[in-house]
Amino acid sequence: MRVLDKESPVPLYYQLKEILQAMVDDGALAPGDIVPSERDICERFSISRMTASKAVSALVDEGVFHRERGRGTFVSFPKPTCTSSCLTGFSENIRAAGLDAMTHILAFDEEEASRTIRESLQLSQHDPMVFNILRLRYVEGEPFSLENAWVPGCRFPELSRDLLEGRSLYTLMREHFGMKLSHASQTIEPVLCSDFEAKNLGLDSGTPVLLFRRVAYAEPQTPVEYSKCIYRGKRFKYEISFGI
Repeated sequence: MRVLDKESPVPLYYQLKEILQAMVDDGALAPGDIVPSERDICERFSISRMTASKAVSALVDEGVFHRERGRGTFVSFPKPTCTSSCLTGFSENIRAAGLDAMTHILAFDEEEASRTIRESLQLSQHDPMVFNILRLRYVEGEPFSLENAWVPGCRFPELSRDLLEGRSLYTLMREHFGMKLSHASQTIEPVLCSDFEAKNLGLDSGTPVLLFRRVAYAEPQTPVEYSKCIYRGKRFKYEISFGI
């Protein structure tokens, strides 16, 4: 087992955090195992209670450990991984990972696009109407993401809530509207969730989350969707693969 280097510029709590993480990676601490008490950690590494507590809390914050009231701190089971390497819908990606997915449409409205959305979807000022679709996504029965998608009404005039209910938007675009989806551009940034987002995702207001912004295109270069999606990352991780 690695030892703490008290002469190192790296803080002791961070060194300890990495040692505990390595114990998990190597199987010395397996999922479901109880984590040694802070007192045991202090005695084993000759450190203060504050240092031990800070290291354990850091791993709790990362989801490596979790606390159970009245029982102690335990090693968490690995987070399910949701992988995206091609332009497919949420349900396809989640089910491809062997997980159960469900979507609830919170709102489906027709509205005039804002300037940002109009420019992203390359809409003219004379035809600015879009469908605004707000959906709450679940993975394994738990809230996973909250997505706002804007779809140009001029390209999907028959789109409706009833048509979308229980179906993937991208599958609908392909099979019902005959669109050949080709690619998407996407940005990812950390943000703090609002009260509304927190309520739907089962979080505290102000919790750090990931915001994905995406513009999806159909052949040859026609934007068909602009979306903003808030992902809660505490229980899941999202993997993106890139090819060259």
